[in-house]
Amino acid sequence: MSRTLQPYQNELIAKSMSVGALKFGSFTLKSGRTSPYFFNAGLLSTGPLLYTLASAYASTISNSLSSSTSPLPKFDVLFGPAYKGISLAACTALLLHKEHNLDVGFAYDRKEVKDHGEGGSMVGVSVEGKKVLILDDVMTAGTAIRGAIDLITKHGGEVIGVVLILDREEVGKEGRSTVKEVEDIVGGPGRVTAILKMRDLMLWLEKSGQNESLGSMREYWEKYGIKE
Repeated sequence: MSRTLQPYQNELIAKSMSVGALKFGSFTLKSGRTSPYFFNAGLLSTGPLLYTLASAYASTISNSLSSSTSPLPKFDVLFGPAYKGISLAACTALLLHKEHNLDVGFAYDRKEVKDHGEGGSMVGVSVEGKKVLILDDVMTAGTAIRGAIDLITKHGGEVIGVVLILDREEVGKEGRSTVKEVEDIVGGPGRVTAILKMRDLMLWLEKSGQNESLGSMREYWEKYGIKE
């Protein structure tokens, strides 16, 4: 593997494993596949863990914007789909300002529409006429992301990309990954990026000498991993 891990990636992996948010073993997924690893972002729920995660989001976004090869364009608003995405968008917007000198707004949706106060289904800065970047954890079928894209479009915004915590880099039942399908919606290749990919987890296992887990990951990759 020619990939290298950034410090924020190593830290996120280590912190995730320390609380059981990232586990290696044997896990049955909703798809029915038996996966050699499992990730649950909901367990990253303390101040230090949230800082690690939001800092990794902010670094990933900043690196993508500054890269001459990245297709991710500048944007105005971070959008966090309810409920998990609310804290992610707020904290990442804060760290983009504090650590990367990037000032953007943040917004999120309500699952229950209010008919008083500011009302409606959207909270935060207006997305109307704005370029919007969505934050999410792990994309499976892409249903939640498609719903967020539809909502933002309905309110006059333009979704220019998605940043995930983890890209499992798997093909779906139709032989194509959900990430590639969503990229077609939001502007093409590279518009969906991630802090970590399955290949990053494999590299981390290789460097830390966890050969048994690495072997299981490689077998899974050969069977389900994207090959393009």
